[in-house]
Formats: sequence, structure tokens, C-alpha cells
Amino acid sequence: MPTSIPRGYVRMPDIEFQSPISHGPISTPDGSVSIEDETSTTKVVVRAAAGTAAAADLGVPYGQSRLRADGTLVCGTRPDEWTLFAAAGRAAEVIAPVDTDGFVNAIDITHGRAMMRVSGPKATALLAKVCNIDLADDMTPDGAVFSGSVAKVTCDLLRADRAGEASYLISCERSFGSYLFAALADASTEFGASLPAGLSIH
Repeated sequence: MPTSIPRGYVRMPDIEFQSPISHGPISTPDGSVSIEDETSTTKVVVRAAAGTAAAADLGVPYGQSRLRADGTLVCGTRPDEWTLFAAAGRAAEVIAPVDTDGFVNAIDITHGRAMMRVSGPKATALLAKVCNIDLADDMTPDGAVFSGSVAKVTCDLLRADRAGEASYLISCERSFGSYLFAALADASTEFGASLPAGLSIH
């Protein structure tokens, strides 16, 4: 019997996951900046028209985020669009509670988007070197969701602080993943990081 898939849900093929990022993690000796590959994180995009049960249930305004009781991070990525992040391999579990009645669809984009995390006391200073967004606390506080150019790559960003220190999740099209990771790593050398052999933005 074929597996039943909820209406409005698009599942990626069951292929072995492989990240486009082949280096890392990278960190400075003093721990002020770290860059980690988090591409394997489950990523599900839900688009739901206003007034649908899905939109009401997700309930996170555009530009904000919240952590659900099941550990899923729900981000208001765009008007009427949310991105749900969870541990690797949980796409079907994440999508199960989403009511797909009405003008609603949910797409597993885990394979199609690279993602990395930049953390540490100097994470904001590092991103300021390559990002066109004002990263001041009053503009992009912890929990803020926004889009911008990072090293000339269009990205979705989420500020998700850890242990009181700035931390940013940065997502981009898979094809830019390796380049973007290398560009961030290159920017981190100003703060004392060393680049591994073979890592280059050229």
C-alpha cells in the first residue's frame, strides 16, 4: 500500500541527505566567533492564506519567531509564509499538525536550502562586515526573522541567541551554501580564525 501524504504537503524524495558544505565547524581560539553547518536541520515552508486554520495555528507574525512545545521553531518568514525548523529527519512529523484545508501548502525544503549558524560575542561584528542589515539589538533582537544580502547572497536570517550570546541562523539556496560558508569563514579570520586547507571563496 502506498504511504498516504496529507493534501497540500510536498515531500522531497527519500534520498540520502548530503550537505553542500564540506568544511567546518570553524571557530576563533578565544571562542568569540564560531561558524557551523546546520544544513541537515529539517526545514518546512508553510504558505497559508489569512483566515485558514493553518495560519491561525501557526500564529507567528511576520518577522518574529517562537518555539513550539514539540521543539519546532516557527518563523514568520514572509506575509502568509512560515518556515518551520526542527531536528534532522523530522519533516513528516513537523508537518503532521498543519491543517492543509483551504489555500494552504507545506513543502519540505530541507534538501534545497543550505543553513549555517554564526555564534559568539563577536558574531554580530562578523556579520556586519558582509551583511546589508542593521544588526543592532533594537532593530534585530533575539527572535527576529528577516531577509538580506550576506556576502552578496540573498538569505533568510533568524537571530536565535544561545546562553545569552548572539547567534544567527542563515539560510540560502543550496547552490550558494559552500560559497557562503567560505565567505563567512574568510570574514572570521579578522577575529583570529584559521581557514582549513582547501577552503576558498574563489
